[in-house]
Amino acid sequence: MKRRIYGAAWVALVSVVVLFSTCGLNIKGNEESPVSVNDQASWYFTAPPVPDSVFFMGQRIPLERFDVYENLERELLVNANFHSQTIRLIKLAPRYFALIDPILEAEGVPVDFRYLCVAESTLNPRALSPAGAAGLWQFLKGAAMEYGLEVNAEVDERYHIEKSTRAACRYLKDSYAKYRDWAVVAASYNAGTAAVDRQIRRQKETSYFDLLFSEETERYVYRILSLKIILEDPQKYGFLIKEAEKYPVLKTRLVEIATPLADLADFAKSYGITYKTLKYYNPWLRETFLTNKTGKRYLIEIPA
Repeated sequence: MKRRIYGAAWVALVSVVVLFSTCGLNIKGNEESPVSVNDQASWYFTAPPVPDSVFFMGQRIPLERFDVYENLERELLVNANFHSQTIRLIKLAPRYFALIDPILEAEGVPVDFRYLCVAESTLNPRALSPAGAAGLWQFLKGAAMEYGLEVNAEVDERYHIEKSTRAACRYLKDSYAKYRDWAVVAASYNAGTAAVDRQIRRQKETSYFDLLFSEETERYVYRILSLKIILEDPQKYGFLIKEAEKYPVLKTRLVEIATPLADLADFAKSYGITYKTLKYYNPWLRETFLTNKTGKRYLIEIPA
């Protein structure tokens, strides 16, 4: 057993030495002249650039503070190097921002909150977290119903892009009325207002950048910031995605129904589409039927 452990440790040590040597990094100590990259490797790693100034929700981010600078750089390192996911986000952004942005603007919420949505769900309208948060905006059931969304076995409007976005706007505006600081509002979306209130009382501070939160909430706002920075200028961070490679906005038309639907597959076929397509465009329909006993008016999207 000991020989196995020592053997594994030796392999790990050799791997680290090879990695540092290959990357052209100086591992000999405080030598003035580092190993030449050109002589040692065909590639190398650098930190992504941190902008000289960043504004979020119209508020200047105090990058002159070491903790703010380093926290932002940490999240830029993560997202600039999470290549597969970040490429997908760049491709998906036009599709979902085209739906989200007009609602944010109409509701009087800063459009920068589009990046909170990215951080919450990676722009997956069918996202479901282990804690039960659902949809683009990752609402828990109780909060969703509090903000006017229908959530039951047949209909779950947390998965409805327009309705969940409007509900998120109501939450964000309520939170802003309480804190008057959009960065604190973003933190409250992650931690909840009770947790934020507790930290404000304990620390006697009201600015997000002067408050100490749990690591998850501490990183949350910087993650949103890093996504904003990268998605607004992806080429600066090494992502060369052509406009033609981005996913198009899906054109749909609305079908109004106010009656029960006994079989959604039959309903789909009556409009020349499959059940799969119907569910893709309407993930808020959670069953194979819709009883609709109250005669509620629903708008169902189908491809235009």
